[in-house]
Amino acid sequence: MSLQLTDDSRLRHLLTVDGLPRKLIEELLDVADSMRSVALRGNKKLPLLRGRTIINLFFE
Repeated sequence: MSLQLTDDSRLRHLLTVDGLPRKLIEELLDVADSMRSVALRGNKKLPLLRGRTIINLFFE
């Protein structure tokens, strides 16, 4: 099992696609494709993310 997945096979975090099942990678790409329309529209607020904290961390 991948360290990125919880015991019930839910994605905990995404650091690499190595070790992830193909089906999960395809689902992630499908979600990204559907989010493209949100990124291109004027109002980018999503009720889906209300009450959640999203953090991007980049380091070298």
